This record gives sequence, structure tokens and C-alpha cells, in this order.
Amino acid sequence: MSQRIDENLFTGPIGAEYRMLELICPNAALLARRVAERVAHWREGVALEVLEIGCGTGVSTLPLLAGRDDLHVTAIDSAAKMLDQARSHLADFVAAGRVQFVEADALAYLRGLPEGSVDVVSSNYAVHNFLDDYRREFLAEIFRVLKPGGIFVNGDRYAMDDRAAHLSATQAEVRSWFAKLGTLGRYDLLEDWVAHLFSDESPEHVMYLTPALERMTAAGFADVRVEYREGVDTLLTAVKP
Repeated sequence: MSQRIDENLFTGPIGAEYRMLELICPNAALLARRVAERVAHWREGVALEVLEIGCGTGVSTLPLLAGRDDLHVTAIDSAAKMLDQARSHLADFVAAGRVQFVEADALAYLRGLPEGSVDVVSSNYAVHNFLDDYRREFLAEIFRVLKPGGIFVNGDRYAMDDRAAHLSATQAEVRSWFAKLGTLGRYDLLEDWVAHLFSDESPEHVMYLTPALERMTAAGFADVRVEYREGVDTLLTAVKP
């Protein structure tokens, strides 16, 4: 099953210049730090095996590694251009054996892991890109590969349950993109980001908050909680009993 309806835009200009995300969506970097902080305080003093889903250019991998020294991170992504940037940016961590970057489809990679083999699964601004049916299977696989007592930490774009409020917030977001990227004359990236947003907001992709929480509980997770939320930008955590 494909994770997207359209061609993966992260293999194109967006992937090559993903640093622009920090300009048009500064909360993505904030969520990356919050994900890392949550992992840093999880079972302190115990060496952890961490699987990061959708690591991109390493924007969220770096704070994970910097947050504590006893993590080994396997960071996966399906976009080769972004992984090349990640390996370059985090070359010292790669050389030290603290992280390995793997080009892979998230669901396929999870299915290849043994049950109860991972302490932490983390992700930042990735899961909302998946098709809804794919996401359902993805959550089931996360639950399977986590050790009992393991945690899923996800910083992501969770749509507002109030559809009118969500539409208003999305319109404001697009206007800000025009202001920021238009000022730089980067209409090529603006076009790609708007096309990507149409995919995110499609019925097959959009990830509303309350149904997402209910789905995690139905998958078997306990202590499912929202630890941070500003607009659509949200930090969720869930524990495997």
C-alpha cells in the first residue's frame, strides 16, 4: 500500500530545501525539541533503542541525540535527498555509532522488526503525511514493536475538530507562506508547499485530533495524552502497557 496518493514531493524541491520549513513553520522545530525533551526524560539512566520515523534532514534527530548520551537511534525516511542531508549534518554521530540512517518505507520497515524490540518510537511532522488506512496499520505496528512500557512520542499536525476553526487557521497559514516565500521570490517552493498542503488536507490524509486519540487507545496504547498543542501543532505521547 502506498503511503501517498500523489508522488512523494519530498523527493523533489521540498526535500532538497527542507530547511525552508523552519521559515514557514517554525513550530516544526519547536516540536522537534519537545519530542527530544520528552524522550530525554523517559526512563532516565536506562540505555534506549530509539526508532525515529520520517527523520528527514535530521532536524529532529539532532535534538534526540543531543538530549542524552545513552540513546541509539535508527532514523528512517523514504526520501533519499533528505537522508543525504541528514548523514552530512550528523556525520559525527554516524561515525560514533550513535545513529544509523535507513532509506525505507515506514510500514515495511516496522513489519520487518521483531515484536517488543524498541524502547521508543518517535516522529516529528511525518505521520500526517500518511494515508489514513496506512496510518491505522502503522500504529498497530508501532504498538507491536514497542517493548512493554515503551513509548510513542509524536510531534505532528493534528487538525482541529472544529472544521470551521481549522479552515480559518489553514487559510491564515497559507497567507503567511505567500508573505514569507513571496518576499524571497521562491514561488517554486511556494507552489510545491501549497500542493503538499492540499494533500495533507485531503479526506484520505487529514488527521483530526480526537479520532486520532481514540484510534491510539483502540490500538492498545495506554496513557494517551496531549502534552502540547498550539493551533494544529501537537505533541502526543502513548505508552504500551
